[in-house]
Order: sequence, then C-alpha cells, then structure tokens
Amino acid sequence: MTLTVQRIREDVADVLGEDPLDIPAADDLVDYGLDSVRLIDLVERWRREHGVDVSFVDLADRPAIDAWVPLLGVRQ
Repeated sequence: MTLTVQRIREDVADVLGEDPLDIPAADDLVDYGLDSVRLIDLVERWRREHGVDVSFVDLADRPAIDAWVPLLGVRQ
C-alpha cells in the first residue's frame, strides 16, 4: 500500500477517533486532539507500513497534513 495524502488523512483520523472527512489538510492537528503519543503512533505506523524515514520532531514542528506530505515523500 502506497502512502498517499488520503492514507495520511485516514491514519490521522484513526488515531484521533474522527471521520477522515473531518480532518483538514491545512489546519494544525493539535487543535483536533493530536498529541505526542498519537503522533509517535503515526510515525511508527508509517515507518513500519511504508518505510518512511521521518522523525517525530519533524512532524511535531508543523502538525498539518499539508506540511507532512513532502516530509513523508508523498507524490501528489
């Protein structure tokens, strides 16, 4: 399975217990309940399932899907 913007949105929604349609790409995900524990879960999931090489700090610095896309190597 390829990591896509939609997959990122679905994974974020999964850890937040939300509907993927309710997760905006440009907004700060902290406002939606993303915390360090959930972010670590996402980083570990993406490393394991998609082989991405990204650090927790890189994603925590700008917690928005749009900011993560280039860091995660997602092609649009």
